[in-house]
Amino acid sequence: MADILKAAFIFVAPEADPQTHRQWVQTPKVHLLVVGVGNYRQAAQTAKDLVEKEGIAAIELCGGFGNKGTALVTEAVGRSVPVGVVRFDIHPGLGNASGDAFF
Repeated sequence: MADILKAAFIFVAPEADPQTHRQWVQTPKVHLLVVGVGNYRQAAQTAKDLVEKEGIAAIELCGGFGNKGTALVTEAVGRSVPVGVVRFDIHPGLGNASGDAFF
């Protein structure tokens, strides 16, 4: 069987709980875990846990993550996993602000 990429997409939203706001999407080549977190601290811990416990090999962050949030997640997983970011300077789901203003 061909290698399957296990990846995660993490989005930040007030009151999101990474234990309950999660869902797998599985294709023949990619298994993507979508996880909601409530703040940057939770995102960093969740990313670290996903790498260590779920075998996640790539992480993409939603546009709600500003530079600070991206840096925290990247630091949490170290160089072991690439971290990519969907970019919005202002995010429509956060009242047209960066997550840096909230988290």
